[in-house]
Amino acid sequence: MSKGSSSIAIISALVSNLAVATTKFIAASYTGSSAMISEGIHSLVDAANTLLLLIGSKRSQRAPSIKHPFGYGKEIYFWTLVVAISLFAIGGGMSIYEGIDHIAHPRSLQDPTWNYVVLGLSLIFTGISWVVAFREFSKTRKEKTVWTALRSSKDPGVFAILFEDTADVAGIVVAFIGVYVGHMLENPYIDGIAAIVIGTMLIITSFMLVYQSKRLLIGESADPELIQKVIDISKADPAVDMVKPPLTMHLGPNDILLALGINFNKELNSGEVAAAIDRIEKAIRDKYPEVKKIFIEAKSITYFKND
Repeated sequence: MSKGSSSIAIISALVSNLAVATTKFIAASYTGSSAMISEGIHSLVDAANTLLLLIGSKRSQRAPSIKHPFGYGKEIYFWTLVVAISLFAIGGGMSIYEGIDHIAHPRSLQDPTWNYVVLGLSLIFTGISWVVAFREFSKTRKEKTVWTALRSSKDPGVFAILFEDTADVAGIVVAFIGVYVGHMLENPYIDGIAAIVIGTMLIITSFMLVYQSKRLLIGESADPELIQKVIDISKADPAVDMVKPPLTMHLGPNDILLALGINFNKELNSGEVAAAIDRIEKAIRDKYPEVKKIFIEAKSITYFKND
């Protein structure tokens, strides 16, 4: 996933969430709907979260320094964790609190027309954001199923937006049902129950984001297909006798560290080994430009003949 693809998804989501949050709070002020207040909180938290992802994406692109020789790529994963925590504590927690408060202190039902208008607009805005994020995500999905590709994705700028937008769409549906059924049955408690359901969905989404960011912060290997291709590229060089299983780790969505142990032909001299290493590194980078840091250990190099 390119940096541009990630930024497109994030910016699209930011604009969408700000527009949706504004319309939801306006509707909630007219109707007093607990579900609408929860949905407004949800969208406002999402807007703040997408801004955090944008900041994290920008900071992760800083050049390596003496203290951080491998760069700042993993900073985007830290900000994804912050997003997950805020979604849990602010989005989910406040929505559930609002729903419980509405059940404990039910308010008289108001004309739901504005709720329906705003929920319809929200569905359009959020749907556009979801489609943009899904298109960017699909560019690198290849033959994988959607769920498998999401689980293996290394780009929070896309999978976090997809998770949040999916929760948004589900939340809008729940809010619509809560408002509609509540008015049909003239039961204000249903509106509060809808708010609790929305909060619960946000908490589930936050746990999914925590899981994703945790595995990436700890350090996850590159895609198995890429690893096998690296082995094949290395073995294809005539100077190579054997390639040991590579060690890889994502330092960022588009920054992979590769450590490779190679047994070269013992008839080669040190200059020929050095030339072979250069060829292999170039071939790997030409095929996979995201493999930015390559360390090749030449086995038994002390036995190679000198020039």
